[in-house]
Amino acid sequence: MKRMTWAIATAALLSACAHEPAAAHSAPRPTVALSHGTPEERLTAEQLERLFGRYDLSPWLYTRSIAIDEESIPHSHPVLTLHTRHLRDDLLLLSTYVHEQSHWYLDQHRAATEAAVAELKARVPSLPVGFPEGANSLESSYEHLLVIALEERALQYLVGELQARQVMEFWAADHYRALYRYVLDHRSEVRRVMRKNGLASPIDSPR
Repeated sequence: MKRMTWAIATAALLSACAHEPAAAHSAPRPTVALSHGTPEERLTAEQLERLFGRYDLSPWLYTRSIAIDEESIPHSHPVLTLHTRHLRDDLLLLSTYVHEQSHWYLDQHRAATEAAVAELKARVPSLPVGFPEGANSLESSYEHLLVIALEERALQYLVGELQARQVMEFWAADHYRALYRYVLDHRSEVRRVMRKNGLASPIDSPR
């Protein structure tokens, strides 16, 4: 009985850490285009629609045009593009979506982003470049520390601390490995740099 009571209490606590999902009809939706119209792309579009029905993703809707391309690596520009890799894992698709939208968020706060990147360069003199540890360029690796911090904060808000940590640990063994690991190990430092330069998460400050 004690074990069951502890499990129930733990589940309630973890649930309380996540933001209560909004009603499905209350959140705006992006326009989604399928690059090839394959079954996998259609299923991913349906999966994304379910995520919008379950969570209020309006704070992460900086671009309303999304492409789903099973042959492409996810990217933010010029059109936010998702792939079909995570059909069986909603949280990984959710994480990928907010990651790419976070690039658009930083674009809308370019001066603050550049100031934060400059400070991170002074604090962290070197970062890896290239798959699987870093991004495509050194500048992109530094900016990805900000993107990843925003991604983690979004997941904590949407699904709670435990599941957010699990997703971040997955990415830390998948791609941008050193960058995800740095944010996991130095979260407070990265967030402090962001706050100092006026770059807060969309849910922690007005747009």
